[in-house]
Amino acid sequence: MPEKEKLMSQEQIESQIFEIRGQKVILDCDLATIYGVSTKVLNQAVRRNQKRFPKDFSFITTAQEVRVIRSQFVTGSQSHRNPRYRPRAFTEPGAIMAATVLNSLRAVQMSVFVVRAFVKMRRILVAKNDLAKKLAEIESKLTDRLDIHETAIVEVLQKVLILLTPSPPEPEPPRRRIGFQP
Repeated sequence: MPEKEKLMSQEQIESQIFEIRGQKVILDCDLATIYGVSTKVLNQAVRRNQKRFPKDFSFITTAQEVRVIRSQFVTGSQSHRNPRYRPRAFTEPGAIMAATVLNSLRAVQMSVFVVRAFVKMRRILVAKNDLAKKLAEIESKLTDRLDIHETAIVEVLQKVLILLTPSPPEPEPPRRRIGFQP
């Protein structure tokens, strides 16, 4: 296969997926590279099939999101893009739908890798959420136990302080006088 037509690995695709607006997305330029078409061709296919791309499938990024995206990468893949046109972000179903509107063999082949990458990212996110819940449970149990132990420790310390504080000296009993008493 020519260098340009080599299929990308799942890890390479995963590295191009990131979070915008609380959703895992892939940018149009990266998706076009994966599917072996130009960004212009991809966006043109999306515009021609707008009914297949509701807001939860793809959206145009804001200027602020573009700045955040560019700050995350040392070398921007967006350097060749006209700054007047902001990138389109595709969610998992949008990336799959893009493969269906492109109708190329490479798009069909790569859509499998894209799906697997999104699924793996979702599993990682779920695992992180499960871990966070478990840590919160452990923390609450520990704080409950610490509260019990803390009160016991405070009681022991109070008793030790009582023992350590010097008590006022007892008055000496009157001494018996030595000698003759009239």
